[in-house]
Amino acid sequence: MRVTLADERHKVRFALRALLQRQMDVEVVGEASNAQDLMALAENECTDIFLLDCELPGMKLHDLVESLRDTCPEAMVIALSGRVDARRMALSAGVDAFVSKGDPPERLLSALQSCAERCSDV
Repeated sequence: MRVTLADERHKVRFALRALLQRQMDVEVVGEASNAQDLMALAENECTDIFLLDCELPGMKLHDLVESLRDTCPEAMVIALSGRVDARRMALSAGVDAFVSKGDPPERLLSALQSCAERCSDV
């Protein structure tokens, strides 16, 4: 499964990349720190999953998810946030899964696996 990471904080992207690189079936193919860079990556190459922060600078989440869906209709979108109240907003924006940044790493890996399985069913 090919994943693109998007979070404004380098440390968060670094930690996510380190976690995902330990998984045999995951390849991190791109990183972005804002919505414009993420869309540029998506326009260049659609990945299986976009893993992004709910408050990525440059675009509201709803608009970003819509743009990703237009550009890469087969891709899944997983939203991350450290805010407790972000789950409802993320799901109403149309993401495929939501993971709190406070959740254990296994929760994120489970969400990735679930999205990957849905990708292969399409």
